[in-house]
Amino acid sequence: MSSSRFVYVTFIRTTPAKLWQALIDPQFTRQYWAETWQDSTWQPGASWKLMIPDGRVGDAGEIVEIEPEKRLVISWRNEFIPAMKEEGFSLLTIELEQQGEVVRLSLVHEMQRDGSKLIEGVSSGWPMILASLKSLLETGESFEATRKWPEGM
Repeated sequence: MSSSRFVYVTFIRTTPAKLWQALIDPQFTRQYWAETWQDSTWQPGASWKLMIPDGRVGDAGEIVEIEPEKRLVISWRNEFIPAMKEEGFSLLTIELEQQGEVVRLSLVHEMQRDGSKLIEGVSSGWPMILASLKSLLETGESFEATRKWPEGM
């Protein structure tokens, strides 16, 4: 079967514990991910939702695998754009690895569908979100462009 895949790797001057918290803590994610927050108990099999600031569910799925400060795997389906929702579930894998004074963050977002609109969309979204996260952790400020949910979406 054909598939679509987006891979991104970055290095952030922080600790795995701080980066992990930044990835899952609702108050922190709002600062660099367009005021969204994640709703989950962060246990294997738990539901997972990315909440849009107006209260809509942006994306939803399930925690497939979790090893705090090391690995997170989420089944992920877009819920608010019909063409993307129709594609079904994708799989997001995030891995953290301490390398000296930095943490290597590896992200793979993939779907068993050739030419996925979802993977095309996240391919332009993830780099900005992760760069803003890196900036926030290293300088105390996220990118202005990632602080607010886009109007009309």
